[in-house]
Amino acid sequence: MSVSTEAVTVKPLSFRRYKDGDSTVKTWQSQIFDAGHSHKCPTYIQSTPPCQGSCPAGEDIRSYLNIVRGIEKPPAGMVWQEYAFRRLTEANPFPSVMGRVCPAPCESGCNRNQVDDFVGINSVEHFLGDYAIQNKLAFAKPATQSGKKVAVIGGGPAGLSTAYQLTLKGHEVTVFDERAELGGMMRYGIPGFRTPRDVLDAEIQRILDLGVKTRMNCRIGTDITMAQIRAQFDAVFLGLGAQAGRALAVEGADAPNCVTATSFLKAFNDGRLRHVGKRVVVIGGGDTSIDVATVARRLGHIDKINESDRPEHAIAGRVAHDVAEVSARQGAEVTLTSVFTTDKMQATKHEVEQALAEGITIRGGMAPVGVVRGPDGRATGLRVVRCEAKIVGGRLEIKNIEGTEEVIPADLIVSAIGQAVDFTGLDEFNNGKGAINSDKNYQVQGQPGFFVGGDVVRPHLLTTAIGHGAIAADGIDRFLQNEAPDKRPKIDVHVFDLKRKMLEKGYAFNEVHEPIRGTDKSTAAIHNFDNRSDRYVISHKELFLGHFPYVARNRRGVVTLTAEQALNNFEERLQALLETQAQAEAKRCMSCGQCFECDNCVVYCPQVAVFKVPKSKATIGRYVDTDYSKCIGCHICADVCPTGYIQMGLGD
Repeated sequence: MSVSTEAVTVKPLSFRRYKDGDSTVKTWQSQIFDAGHSHKCPTYIQSTPPCQGSCPAGEDIRSYLNIVRGIEKPPAGMVWQEYAFRRLTEANPFPSVMGRVCPAPCESGCNRNQVDDFVGINSVEHFLGDYAIQNKLAFAKPATQSGKKVAVIGGGPAGLSTAYQLTLKGHEVTVFDERAELGGMMRYGIPGFRTPRDVLDAEIQRILDLGVKTRMNCRIGTDITMAQIRAQFDAVFLGLGAQAGRALAVEGADAPNCVTATSFLKAFNDGRLRHVGKRVVVIGGGDTSIDVATVARRLGHIDKINESDRPEHAIAGRVAHDVAEVSARQGAEVTLTSVFTTDKMQATKHEVEQALAEGITIRGGMAPVGVVRGPDGRATGLRVVRCEAKIVGGRLEIKNIEGTEEVIPADLIVSAIGQAVDFTGLDEFNNGKGAINSDKNYQVQGQPGFFVGGDVVRPHLLTTAIGHGAIAADGIDRFLQNEAPDKRPKIDVHVFDLKRKMLEKGYAFNEVHEPIRGTDKSTAAIHNFDNRSDRYVISHKELFLGHFPYVARNRRGVVTLTAEQALNNFEERLQALLETQAQAEAKRCMSCGQCFECDNCVVYCPQVAVFKVPKSKATIGRYVDTDYSKCIGCHICADVCPTGYIQMGLGD
C-alpha cells in the first residue's frame, strides 16, 4: 500500500513486456555466462524494513525517520516536524497516544538490534505527536465529497481509524458509540497517567474536525436498530471492541469482590473508583494486568470502610466514594500473579520494571485454582499453585505442580486474563465463538457492505485495531465505488513511493518503448529501480553492518516512583524527547532497504561506473546511478551498501 503526503496524478505507463498470446520465454543465460564480462550490474531495490513489517498499523516508519534526520526534505514552506507528522499519520492518526502506550513491536524487529540497540521509533513518534498538538496541526479536508454515507459502530481505535481514512476519501461518516465519550479502550481501558486525557482528546478532536459526525450514548439494538442503520447508510463498519472482561473460571470466582480488569479500569477512568482494599491480587501477566496493579497501588485503601463504600460497588456503578475524600489514604499491598515466569510474561518489559519499582509483587509461575470465601460470601484470598506454562501449537498448556498450593490473602481480586465482545443487539454477526468472521479486506462474510476490525476480530494491540481500520476503509471505499475487492499485498504497509516523489518534484517520465532495458541516459523510466516493498522484508543479513558504529540510544525520561511516591500520584511518567534528541535518534536508523546517501558505492566503485545523479534530477531513493558502459559487475557496490538497497541484477 503506497501513499504520498501530497496527491499526485500518475500517468500509467503504456508499455507491456509481454503481449497477449506471447509464449516464448527470453533468457539471459548466454550473456550472463559470457566469460569476458558481466551483465550483472547494480539494480536499486526498495524493500520493506522489518520495523514497518512489524508495525500492525503499517506506518511508513523509515520515511518519517528520514524526514526527521534531514535526508528527505519537506516541500517549500513546511517545517520538517509537520512533514514527518503528515507522513506518519497517513497510517496512524494517534501518534501522541501510540507513542506513549504502544509496546512497539517495530522496535523488536529493528535491524539495529544486530549492532547495538533498536532505534527508539516509539519515542520519535511521541515527539512528533506532541509537536502536532502543541502547534495545533490539523488534517487537510478532502477536496470533493462522494455523497456516500458510512456508519461506524464503535468509537474506539478501530472505529476512529476507519472514520478518519474514509473521511479523507470523501465519504460522510457517522460514529455510533454507547458511551458518553469517544476513545474506546484508549480512554476506558488505559489509565490517564499513561494516556493523558488532554492528549487523547486533542487527537480525537483532530479527526472530528474533518467533519466526522457522532451519536453518543447510542446503543445499537436499543436506541437505534440495525434495520435503521441499513436503511440510512451505504456501508457499515463494526468496531465493537472487546470491552467485557473474562472472569476467573475457578470455584468461588463469583464472589462480589472478584471483578474483571475491564470493569475495574472503566470504574477508575470514569472517576467512580476512589480506593481499593488493603490487599489486591491481580491475575494476568499482560499490559492490562500491569495497568490494574499500578492503578491499585495509586488508589490505596482507607480505614473504617462502610459496607456501601466497598470498591466492588463502585466498580458495579452503584456508588461514589465520597468518604475517600476525607479519609487518610494508605498504601495497598498489590500482588500480580501469572502462569508464566516474570521474564516470559507478555507485559512490556519497562512496564514490568516500573511496577516492581513501585513495590508491586509479581509472582510468576502461579496458576489460580480457587477463591477462598468468608462467611459473608466475599473473597478473602486466592488459592494458587505453582505451575509450568508453555505455548504448544498456539495453545496454552499449564502443568500444575502437586503439593505447592497456597493462599494469597485478598480484599479485592481482579481477573485480567482476557476480554470478550458484547453482542447484545448485534447477535446476527456473532460467529458463535465471540467474534466476527471476515476476509482479508475485513469484509464480513456473507454481508456485503459490512466491514469489521479491532478486537472483535481478534483481541490484540491498539495499533492493530488502527491497522484494521485503515484496511477496512480501503475495502469500504472500493465497495462504495462498485469495484471488486482489492487483493491485499503480502506486506500490507505504507511505503515510500519514489515515482510519486519524483513527480512531486516536477520530474517527468516518457512512455516506454523497445528496447525495454533502461539506461542511465533515459528518462523513460526510473533507472533500474524496483519497489518490492509489498512482498519483501529485508533481513540484517543483507546489510553491510560494518558501516554502523555503536551509537547509544537517546532514551526518554521516565519518572520512576517508589511504593510511597506512587500513592495518589496520577501524573504522567513518560517524558518526550527534546527536538535535538529526536533528530539524533532518527539518525540511528539504518534506512534498511532504501538509500540514505552514504556515498559508499560511489567511493568504492573501481570503474567509476556508479555516480551521483545531478542535483537537478535527484531525490531521495534516486541519489546514485550506474553507467553500464563502465560497469564490469564486480559486486563491490552491493557489498559496501549499508542498507541493502543495491543488489546485482541484469541491465546494460
